[in-house]
Amino acid sequence: MSEATTIRDRAAGAVMGAFVGEALGLGPHWYYDLDEMRRDFGPWISDYTDPRPDRYHAGLKAGQLSQAGYILKLLLRSLVACGGYDEADFCRRLDEELLPLLDGTPVCGPGGYTSQSIRELWRQRVELKLPWGRTGGHADTTEAAERTLALAVRYACEPARLAAAVAGNCVLTQIDDTVVSMTTAYGAVLGMLVRGHPLDADLSARLMALVARGELPFHAVTTGNLQPPRPGEPDPPRAGKFASPDALLTPSYMAAAAADPQVRIEPAWKVSVVYGMPCAIYHILPAVYYLAARFRDDFEAAVLHAVNGGGQNQARAMLAGALVGAQVGLSRIPWRFIDSLEESATLCRLADDLAAQVCA
Repeated sequence: MSEATTIRDRAAGAVMGAFVGEALGLGPHWYYDLDEMRRDFGPWISDYTDPRPDRYHAGLKAGQLSQAGYILKLLLRSLVACGGYDEADFCRRLDEELLPLLDGTPVCGPGGYTSQSIRELWRQRVELKLPWGRTGGHADTTEAAERTLALAVRYACEPARLAAAVAGNCVLTQIDDTVVSMTTAYGAVLGMLVRGHPLDADLSARLMALVARGELPFHAVTTGNLQPPRPGEPDPPRAGKFASPDALLTPSYMAAAAADPQVRIEPAWKVSVVYGMPCAIYHILPAVYYLAARFRDDFEAAVLHAVNGGGQNQARAMLAGALVGAQVGLSRIPWRFIDSLEESATLCRLADDLAAQVCA
């Protein structure tokens, strides 16, 4: 297999891994009482499930996508049609294909539920009629990461363009600096995995090398290998807008923990208990990195442990699915997950069309 083919397989695997993870979380989404989740779905969730009629996404069926998947598909369609990221085209699609389906309330819209940041977008854009660029809110969640993973795949071989596209898209809905920083860092990690770098204890050093070259817009606040500056030494070079590189350092700490025999989270789904079940990005990403490092060669184990941890398990499984999908490639995602997705042929075609643009 040529390197170009390998990158294409990993790129398509990242996209389809995200769709699989999102759909796996549909039925058991947002159970914070794990005993209740086990009563409704049994001791181990191993496949797509119908949501209960009194829960989130009621009325949808196993294998369907909720709103996060719907928005990811919108961005994919834009990327494929335009041959790259065109913000105006994507915003037009949101105006025409998403916002008219919403009314500003939670239980509404594609997927039967609309998240906080998208409700705020609806208010800014539809009620207040603000222009794009003034529509972002302060939700500290992962909605932006869930869609911008497509941008990270598309620009995996161009880190500076990746960071600019991800950060620019993020602020359409979320403007908190920490959220933008962590979203951009997740995209940078995904891009490295698509290119074939492992999610290991050395990944952050490779990311910091990109910062040093000015390819990622993070400030470097220490010298090499986090050493203190020496007297009289000039301030380390600063590549850009984010206050510190810490969001780039997180994945290697999680990978080191996953590889350390003295640090065990057993069973692995309890990563949600360790890092937190809530929706905030600072709860979700450490768990995602841990699962994606621990199960780097086992897509099924990664996404199922993400789902079985409860809480915001849909985002956890979606983002972990993208990272592990990028490591194993589409060819090693169990076919039963692909085959049982609604519109699987359409989603696979979009993933492959996007993958064909990567590093082309």
